This record gives sequence, structure tokens and C-alpha cells, in this order.
Amino acid sequence: MSHKSLLPKNALRASSKHFRSKEHYEKELAKLQKEMVALQRRVRSSKKKMIILFEGPDAAGKGGAIERLTEKLNPKGFSVHPTKAPDRQESAQNYMERFFKVLPGPGEIAIFDRSWYGRVLVERVEGFASKKDWTRAYGEIHAIEKMWAADGIVICKIFLDISFEEQERRFTERENDPEKRWKLTKEDWRNREKWDEYRRAFQAMIQKTDSKHAPWFVIPGESKWFARVQVLKEVVKRGRKKIRPT
Repeated sequence: MSHKSLLPKNALRASSKHFRSKEHYEKELAKLQKEMVALQRRVRSSKKKMIILFEGPDAAGKGGAIERLTEKLNPKGFSVHPTKAPDRQESAQNYMERFFKVLPGPGEIAIFDRSWYGRVLVERVEGFASKKDWTRAYGEIHAIEKMWAADGIVICKIFLDISFEEQERRFTERENDPEKRWKLTKEDWRNREKWDEYRRAFQAMIQKTDSKHAPWFVIPGESKWFARVQVLKEVVKRGRKKIRPT
């Protein structure tokens, strides 16, 4: 297998050398978290709605990035939605229906740890959706996100990427740490056998659903410090661009 990343290896390596020290990282993180708080105030005062979603391979650092993104925010102004496999009732509905139920209200931010893109990722690779269904989903998702954007929702899509080797290192670390072992399942190890199939699904997803109204930001996740800071930078930048101060 080729085990390719969506990013060149030099980009993954360079990210791990971005910070001179932990103090350097914490200083930049604190600065950006303040900017994120200011963005939340702007969202609230403007009555705008914002969606931030995260996709990427297992152990890419989505949870840690979301934790730092929201750490200083007013908990009344945002919600986090960890997306799991649909239950029996949800499986009988259109795959987008459960997400419409948790869209942000005026002045709110909704964050999705995985999302409706499961239709063209896990459902595609694992055969839970037919080729006809997941192929059609690209256009459906594009149309729905365009409709949301036209209604004033600001959409920011983050893809955190890591190498095949780094994922194995993180899996092994979790397996050997009693406090982290709960994060790892047999399914995670099994999914590694389909790394290249997921690569192709990730590539197609980004190519077919990247747009001006709902852009993808692909961020190297090899260094957790770099990824967390870069996520904050991209979200703040996107929010400032789309939401004017009132």
C-alpha cells in the first residue's frame, strides 16, 4: 500500500518544528484563544450563525483541537456535537435530517466532531451506502451548504491530516496508557487496513465539496501543538472575513 497523506511529507515534518518550546506554543495559543473569544462576541452581537466541522483520520487530534478552540468560550454560546453512527430511527431517515435538528441559532456556534461527510467517507468505504447514494451525496451536500450560506450561516470545514506512521504511533501510545486506552477500539486498528481507501474518499470529498461558501482547510496534524494553533488561526480568520462588527 502507498499510505499517502493529503499533504506532502515535508509539510507534515515542518509542522512539528514550528515551536521553539512549550512556552512559545502556550503563548501563541493563549493569544489566539483571546481572538476566538472576541469572535464569539462578534457572532453573538451580529446574531450570525457559525458552523465549524472537523474531519480526518482516526487519532488526527480532532478532540484536542476542539478542546483548545472552545476552552475560553462562553459555554452558553456554542455547542459541540460528536457524530456517531446513526441509530435505528436515524438510519430510516435521510442522512442529513439529524444534523438539521442541531443547527446553530442566531448568535451561536455549532461545532461538529465528524459530520454529514460520513456519507462519503465511512459509509462509502465500509459499504453502508450504495455507490449510487454516496456519489449523489456530493451534489446534495454542496447544495445544502450553499443554502445554509445563503441564509447567513458561516461555514468553516477543517480537515486534520496525519501520516500512516504517526497514526500507528498514537494508537500504540493509547494502547499502552491506561488513561487513554478507552479512546482505542479494535475497529480503529481494523480501519488502518483500509487506509488507502479512506485516502481516496478524503481526496474526493475535498475536491468535490470545497467551495467559496464552504471552504476546506487542510491542516497538518503531525504536531498537535501546530494543529491546535492553526485551527484557531483558520477559524478566527474565516469568522472575521464573514462576520462584520456591529
